[in-house]
Amino acid sequence: MKPKLHTLRLMAVGATAAAALFFTTSCRKENDKKNDPLNSGGKSSAHTETVTKAGGKSVCYVEVNSNSLLNTGKYTLTTGGQQLFDIAIIFAANINYNTTTHKAVLSNNPNVSNVLVNRATQIVPLQNKGMKVLLSILGNHQGAGFCNFTSRTAAAAFAKQLSDTVTYYSLDGIDFDDEYAEYGNNGTTQPNDSSFVMLVDELRKLMPSKIISFYYYGPAASRLSWGGKKIGDLANYSWNAIYGSYSVPNVAGLPKSNLGPAAVDIQATSQSTANSLATQTKNNGYGVYLWYNLTSTDKHTYFSGVSNILYGSSVTYTP
Repeated sequence: MKPKLHTLRLMAVGATAAAALFFTTSCRKENDKKNDPLNSGGKSSAHTETVTKAGGKSVCYVEVNSNSLLNTGKYTLTTGGQQLFDIAIIFAANINYNTTTHKAVLSNNPNVSNVLVNRATQIVPLQNKGMKVLLSILGNHQGAGFCNFTSRTAAAAFAKQLSDTVTYYSLDGIDFDDEYAEYGNNGTTQPNDSSFVMLVDELRKLMPSKIISFYYYGPAASRLSWGGKKIGDLANYSWNAIYGSYSVPNVAGLPKSNLGPAAVDIQATSQSTANSLATQTKNNGYGVYLWYNLTSTDKHTYFSGVSNILYGSSVTYTP
């Protein structure tokens, strides 16, 4: 079942395809899953507030082609004052294909680049609130994707580009979204069983303490184990990709606390559905709730419906 392709999401893909800028790599887990990655590493300031709260984690994708990532930092729990969102995700950078070198390359459109280059004003303020900031990587219709690396060397080379970006911009991790690759374009190969596992394995070696998350969708969702290794032993989180629905990602190795079966589109999912998904998340003992498409519009009333269920508190909006 295909997730709804809302206008803003399509804008993000289209703008990236039209104005991609190659990123040059000269720039420079609970106790592997028991130690919560949200509570370690990635500090950008001597003074960092806490986002830790009972009731699980809230994760939010922001379409930075049209909205500010800083909007995620404007919502706090009325009781306790913690940030509503634990993880803010920059949506999205791309995996592109260089037809000359026949290699996958990381690409940032001008809007993504603007967030990264201006990290002092766009990213650090969120990290100083205790939030984690990830960069989502998305296919770009060019045939390059996470599932068609044909050698560990090729997978490791792309993992190095991702790791270098995280290091250079002091990000907290990488999110994989296996959409829009259009495997086969430009003479590229179709998905294989080893590629995604090799890629995440190599990235984990380079980023032992950073967050790796997986938007549970696309060819990668059915290629999660190979050679005795599982994505669930390498990644930190995975969440449902179908907005307005409740579906547990089938990622062996990840505990309930690191899985998000509930996913909502803030602009399209009804309050009653969002509340119902929160109730199911809480009653079934899962630890992640996924939000998509946050804009500048004050949504604290909408968020409060879910927050009262998950965290026992309404939400306060601070412009």
